[in-house]
Amino acid sequence: MALLKKIPASTLMETLVATVLIVLVFMASSMILNNLFANSMRQDQNNIRQELLHLQYNYQNGLLEIPYQTRRGDWTIEVNSKRWHQHTQLIYRARHTTANLELVIKQ
Repeated sequence: MALLKKIPASTLMETLVATVLIVLVFMASSMILNNLFANSMRQDQNNIRQELLHLQYNYQNGLLEIPYQTRRGDWTIEVNSKRWHQHTQLIYRARHTTANLELVIKQ
């Protein structure tokens, strides 16, 4: 039987330290990706903007009564009219209840 060449082995402590470092790197990257995904979902305002435009369309076609207020998920949507001298201005406003976000369309 031939003798095999000795390969230097790492100690148990080196293996544990390397394992802990790998786990920490994966944990940190997982937390960063989770935070990015949660923020992108929370700040995605396209659906709410489409809802405000839909309300604007409904008002122009006589299907919406003013004042109007509703909730959609974490958003509070309201449509109000504001009279200024001889002009009436419609304000379409959406506010996020938990985040400090607000969308306003004035017509």
